[in-house]
Amino acid sequence: MPAAGESPAALRLEKVSHAFVSARRTATALREVSADAARGTVTGVIGPDGAGKTTLLRLAAGLLKVQSGRIEVLGIDVARDPDQARRRLGYMPQRFGLYEDLTVRENLDLYAKVQNVPAAQRHRRGGELLHMTGLEPFLGRLAGRLSGGMKQKLGLACTLVRVPELLLLDEPTVGVDPVSRRELWEIIDHLVHTEQLTVMVSTSYLDEAERCQRVLLLHEGRLVAATDPASFTARSTGRSFHVSAAGIGKRQLQEQLARTPGVIDATIQGAFVRIVTAPGAQPPADSLAALAAPLSVVAVPPRFEDSFVAQIKQVSAPPPPNTPAIATGGTRSEEEASAAMTRREGRAPSTTDEAVIFADRLTRRFGDFVAVDAISFQVRRGEIFGLLGANGAGKSTTFRMLCGLLPASDGTLRVAGYDLRHAAASARGRIGYMAQKFSLYADLSVAENLRFFASAYRLHGAQRSARIDWALEEFVLGPYLDVVSRDLPLGYKQRLALACALMHAPEILFLDEPTSGVDPLARREFWLRINALAESGVTVLVTTHFMEEAEYCDRLAILAQGRVLAAGDPESLKARARTAAQPQPTMEDAFIALLEAAAAPQAA
Repeated sequence: MPAAGESPAALRLEKVSHAFVSARRTATALREVSADAARGTVTGVIGPDGAGKTTLLRLAAGLLKVQSGRIEVLGIDVARDPDQARRRLGYMPQRFGLYEDLTVRENLDLYAKVQNVPAAQRHRRGGELLHMTGLEPFLGRLAGRLSGGMKQKLGLACTLVRVPELLLLDEPTVGVDPVSRRELWEIIDHLVHTEQLTVMVSTSYLDEAERCQRVLLLHEGRLVAATDPASFTARSTGRSFHVSAAGIGKRQLQEQLARTPGVIDATIQGAFVRIVTAPGAQPPADSLAALAAPLSVVAVPPRFEDSFVAQIKQVSAPPPPNTPAIATGGTRSEEEASAAMTRREGRAPSTTDEAVIFADRLTRRFGDFVAVDAISFQVRRGEIFGLLGANGAGKSTTFRMLCGLLPASDGTLRVAGYDLRHAAASARGRIGYMAQKFSLYADLSVAENLRFFASAYRLHGAQRSARIDWALEEFVLGPYLDVVSRDLPLGYKQRLALACALMHAPEILFLDEPTSGVDPLARREFWLRINALAESGVTVLVTTHFMEEAEYCDRLAILAQGRVLAAGDPESLKARARTAAQPQPTMEDAFIALLEAAAAPQAA
């Protein structure tokens, strides 16, 4: 309970505005935002890239000076006494500063000393946090040798070495696999219930927002919605449908539906395309009569994500001429961009049984450690093939071998007809690669990055100019031509990275967690482009931690400890997790169930 005279809200914002001013422009991050977070609850902050989520959290943490409005933390005016407010809260930024050459124990001890935790409390608190996060067996391991999920748990533990009353978390699960995400949220829930901690967390995973007691939806710096998740979801009641059509592939059907009047969202979900219609619009059966195929349209309960996309698209004003709209995909619509990519790449759609990627007992050792252990799979031309797995399962190592960046220790590997043991350089000329951390040169502008990658792929003269012009038009990068890539919004960094990977029109595209940290709208735009490429005959191999993205894949392989645990199409993998208690498992349910089933014998 709050002390006498203290507000029942742990955090209160009153008409908070904030802008960042540079020599070239002024960017308004928040516009008169008023909101609060009740004590002992979890409040989720959601919104597209550039909505103002990080700015809000940094202002609340006292790391930015309040320009306009008022912020109270536990009854303290942050503008008047930021130091006192900071002493009562914990803040974990997106990139928490672990010391990778120190062990788990040494990191905890260092942060305890920095936070002036008394020595008598340090050991007891450290033991509680190690037990809570499951890091006790790894006390002596260097932080740099931890998996992504373990690093995030260590970062959270370091944030909590001094017991805070308010915890601010900025995208704590970016790049973390579903199992580790669930474990992090179990820790958060435990802290709320046992220590009466108040938590405000920003996230791009909308299933995490559903776990909160309250959600704040920001868009272009404005507070669009502030309510509980159930009420937010209910806003799309009666507007969500599953659509299927006999004889039409789900990617083709999605593209058709995305261009249908009255449809504001179309995503692939298993064997169906899930659509959300505009308020008052009818299901699109009549408008799709031209498909000349039996069409099934079935009403389904709304999802939180349906309401998120619908709400953002309803409040997004059309961009002025020649101005990119970051949240909604630039001056052209997403479906127009994806269709145009297919046309202008000049490829005829061709999905065949030809195996353009062939791996047989592929193995990679690092000393005595086996990172990839005799895995085998094939990927056909024009197919989207997904590699899933927890952090440390061997996905990125497999990718690096497939791209010719890392030699295999054993096994057979052919890509685009080349044996990578003998012709890796030749194979790389047929491959496009988009790395997990966006393989751009941060100090180069958009134009300089495009020119560099064109030269790296040995494009010259008219061909080089034509491909750069293609990239600028297809990815709506023209208005950012002279912007240093470091300063691009995350969604536009992603666009530029994909444009660079496609500069030489590769036959095969490797995508290593390409949408990590990207908001749901930018992910939709990205996948419309990838679907269009696959329809044009490009083979795509992708890793992702967003399990709903696995639905876009034709086939999947789930890796665990360097081995293939399960393989098949999304529906067959979900069927393996179906039970009487869970008759309609999601892809994430299936992923976790398969991993837990594999781990059970080892635990026993």
